[in-house]
Amino acid sequence: MRHVNGVVLSIVVLFFPIAALAGSLDSPAAPTSATSAMYTLEDIYNRLNANTQGTKRAGAFTEPSAAPGSTGHTLDQVYEKAIPTQVPKTGQTAATSRRTGDDGDLQKGVAWPTTRFTDNGDGTVTDKLTGLIWLKDANCTDTVGGIDKSIETPTGTLIWGNAIIWSNNLADGNCGLTDGSSAGDWRLPNIKEIFSLIDYGTSLPALPANPFTNVKGDVLDKEYWSSTLQDPTPNHMWSVRISFGSISSKLVSELYYVWPVRGGQ
Repeated sequence: MRHVNGVVLSIVVLFFPIAALAGSLDSPAAPTSATSAMYTLEDIYNRLNANTQGTKRAGAFTEPSAAPGSTGHTLDQVYEKAIPTQVPKTGQTAATSRRTGDDGDLQKGVAWPTTRFTDNGDGTVTDKLTGLIWLKDANCTDTVGGIDKSIETPTGTLIWGNAIIWSNNLADGNCGLTDGSSAGDWRLPNIKEIFSLIDYGTSLPALPANPFTNVKGDVLDKEYWSSTLQDPTPNHMWSVRISFGSISSKLVSELYYVWPVRGGQ
């Protein structure tokens, strides 16, 4: 309360509840700095505009998590949960077109990043189109989870059940990994995940330019297992032949290659 020229003024301060996020909102550096571990608004825009996958900046800063009862959302939640992933292009171009209106002519779908794959320097490769993280060595023969991949023919192949065990137990220290991963971080990819690698603009292997090693993609090479059942056949799983990008159903007792992945929703 204050007196001004004999008039009593009352100052009323109103407090409105605000949905807050727990933790500090102050980053130790600008969003473009390597010390700010967050997606930028530009990352979110590019993801919405062209499905271009951003890379979360590594560092000490961690976005605040939503407080109990809060309706707020972090940039991570917006980027990872609220943005739908669109269907990407197949990789075909005008050079592969055979008729007006075919795939090579229309090239429908989300454009691929100019450089699609990033070698992370720790035994992993990130696909910037899907955000998935792949083992760089596409045919590692290390013994993992008690499964010796070196004893089968062709070398590196496994029956489906052992492929699951081997992938689930993959961790830092195996297959050239120095990524800090633990058993349970890696898994056998589902059919859509491994099929997402295929580039229908090329063959032998049907992959875009990449930094992977030991890819089994020649015409006589066997296929790669997926974790997806060919429903309703209980003993058959889907597999992908990397040489031409074809999909087949295989009996679980057959021997095929294994290419683990991590990340994804």
